[in-house]
Amino acid sequence: MFAIGVFLNGFPNHYNFAHLRIYGVLQRIAICYVVTAVLELWTGWRTQLAIAIVCLAGYWAMMRYVAVPGFGIPGRDIPLLDPDRNLVAWLDRKLLMGHLYEGTRDPEGVLSTIPAIATSLFGLLTGKWLKTAYSLGMKTFALLAAGTAAIVVGEIMNVWFPINKKLWTSSYVVFTTGLALLCLAACYWIADVKQWRGRWTWPILVFGTNAIAAYLLSEVVAAVLYRVSIQTASGERVSLLEKIYMHVFAPLASPANASLLYALVFVAACWVVMAVLDRKGIVIKI
Repeated sequence: MFAIGVFLNGFPNHYNFAHLRIYGVLQRIAICYVVTAVLELWTGWRTQLAIAIVCLAGYWAMMRYVAVPGFGIPGRDIPLLDPDRNLVAWLDRKLLMGHLYEGTRDPEGVLSTIPAIATSLFGLLTGKWLKTAYSLGMKTFALLAAGTAAIVVGEIMNVWFPINKKLWTSSYVVFTTGLALLCLAACYWIADVKQWRGRWTWPILVFGTNAIAAYLLSEVVAAVLYRVSIQTASGERVSLLEKIYMHVFAPLASPANASLLYALVFVAACWVVMAVLDRKGIVIKI
């Protein structure tokens, strides 16, 4: 999965290994999966919960109290989450300069993998809870309670360590875990407790059955649209994405709604491909 992520970073024609981006979404999933799998093999749920808490607390302490070389202590000498002068960005530049998504930083960088591991562990613990012998109603209630509590705690943490996705802050981990638990509780109650299943669930299952394949397809198509350029009648070269957007979607609505329409069509196109795989019984796994 890590290798596939690196491949996508250069697709289709940007394989300059001196500046190829190393990290990415799939790479982060791969690292977190390995760490989580090892912990599952060698530890119990109490240890896993403790490690997740230590990851979140330790990350906050590093981001808040460790001086960033050349800049000072966050919250005193520099803003707490300064985009380029935080510890995460500094370490990424030291280790991966020239291979970063945003030039001076990377939203899936090295240090922010620590709280991402906590996210993965919370998912593991949720799965372990659903496999217990408790009643379906009790499981649903616990998911709702834990989700609500996590959202409240995440909002409280936001006061001292703001919710920030690019830095994968501890408050972001707790808050989004809460949202995920509430969504899972709703789906669990509908599909498993009430058994309300039927054709209406199929469109959702299409993406879920081939989730990684759907992501890969979306990244490949997006890369082609963005990186393949064509020449206009005026001689100007524009990306294929811009050409399609300006001639198909922009005339239909305001910029915001045209962008939304483009996104919906893009998702629908990916869904159609996954639906064909589903109809043929093809499941792509890594």
